[in-house]
Amino acid sequence: MNLFKTLQNIRRTIHQNPELSNKEFKTADLVEKTLKEQGIKTYRLCKTGVIGILEGTKKTNKKTKVIALRADLDALPIKEKNNHSYKSKNPGVMHACGHDGNTTMLLGAAMILAKQKEEFAGKIQFTFQLDEETAGGSKGMIKEGVLSANKVDCIIGAHVSPWTKSGKVALKYGAMMAGVDKFVIEIKGLLGHGAYPHLSKDPIVATSEFIMSLQTIPSRIVNPVEPVVVTVGKVEGGQQYNIIADKVTVVGTVRTFSEKTRELIKKEMIKRLQGICKSYSMTYTFDYQVLNNPLINTDSVVDLCYESAKQVYGPKNIEFLKNPSMAGEDFAEYLHEVKGAFIYVGTSSNEKTSYPWHHEKFDLDETALPKGAEILANTAKLFLNK
Repeated sequence: MNLFKTLQNIRRTIHQNPELSNKEFKTADLVEKTLKEQGIKTYRLCKTGVIGILEGTKKTNKKTKVIALRADLDALPIKEKNNHSYKSKNPGVMHACGHDGNTTMLLGAAMILAKQKEEFAGKIQFTFQLDEETAGGSKGMIKEGVLSANKVDCIIGAHVSPWTKSGKVALKYGAMMAGVDKFVIEIKGLLGHGAYPHLSKDPIVATSEFIMSLQTIPSRIVNPVEPVVVTVGKVEGGQQYNIIADKVTVVGTVRTFSEKTRELIKKEMIKRLQGICKSYSMTYTFDYQVLNNPLINTDSVVDLCYESAKQVYGPKNIEFLKNPSMAGEDFAEYLHEVKGAFIYVGTSSNEKTSYPWHHEKFDLDETALPKGAEILANTAKLFLNK
């Protein structure tokens, strides 16, 4: 079998047929079919999540362990602007984050490990997760027993990276990605004629003041050496140019690395809302949602990934990330339950494969896929045999 050609075909099939979160039915079918062809037992979680189980046959007197390897299946509501032969066939849906590559690498690891069962003792769980993009998939799968059913001891996730050169792998000790929260606020005023503002209560003015006040939370309330982001992504209100609105909706996100900071920001947001709305004689509603926790890698598992990467990539092709990212990743929820690590597989080789995640021209260097598969397979064997 030519592993590169096999993985390239799989990746292009998935890329041509992207599916949104919780609708990954065809992708799940392809994954399940591919695993079964390798003699790997499968079952479903949350309808479109696929679990494959492979047991090693190596003899041992020690207690065996279980390692999970994870990839994500869903695409994004983005219209693809690439012109290659394998571009998306689904209008307005695209694998713009590289989950097609993540899934392909994990299928490649399954192909490698299925032929090496005699080289390890213990169990490998191939975890193909639905719904990463809306930050609900990992929680749903945890609730349905993705970690508890097979008593997973450790979990590894791999993601393609357009910011890492093809042929390299990037690792990070400790905090790697921020916790992701979402807030939805509605400021309620009094509808009125634009020519008679004194007879109404203008929520647009109050909202403007509130949005500007948010900027002082990270700059004046939170310790300046602590990474924090407070972003307003959507403001909606009003009917037309000569009508004073009755309400304005504000939607945004908060990114932090600690529960203490998260609670501080939430408290300060409410304080500002109460003060501003009181001064304008208005009311408000405030909905604050914790979407996922910070992604904090286990140092000992990063050590394991480094050992594996030296064997697969060579020490010169390993990068250590210095700073955490303010982006989020729901793999973090697994790390709240068991030890593990998240790694980046470099897929950037030229301008066409260096567009950032969620870009309409996102693509990847497919020659990186076999090595991505190999590091997942090798790391699993190292963990089970140690």
